[in-house]
Amino acid sequence: MSIRPSASIPIETVPAGKAASRQVLIGPDLGPNFALRKFSMEPGGGMPLHTNTVEHEQYVLGGRARVVIGEEVHEVQKDDVVFIPGGVPHSYEALGEEPFEFLCIVPNLPDETKIVDLVVPEEELGC
Repeated sequence: MSIRPSASIPIETVPAGKAASRQVLIGPDLGPNFALRKFSMEPGGGMPLHTNTVEHEQYVLGGRARVVIGEEVHEVQKDDVVFIPGGVPHSYEALGEEPFEFLCIVPNLPDETKIVDLVVPEEELGC
């Protein structure tokens, strides 16, 4: 068993995000089956539409956000629980004046993240 203050764990910028950071609180070095991560998005920040090959279980610690999961749009806030199945496109947009923060648990399996390109057919562009 390992106990450590979360303040001692490095915070890293999420490259694909806007004003977004994460901490890997428990990684595969400590947890053989799951990783526990904390994400933070400053007001106006977020993550673009993307997919992961692994599922996500999330618990909102604070703030509010618009979360797109597949074809559905949700507004989430403190104490909400979010499930994102593997392979389903999803995005985040922090709302309000305080950071949007959540815990995210994922299985320690190979994961590939892909940004989803929003391709609009020519007929919808009027070309």
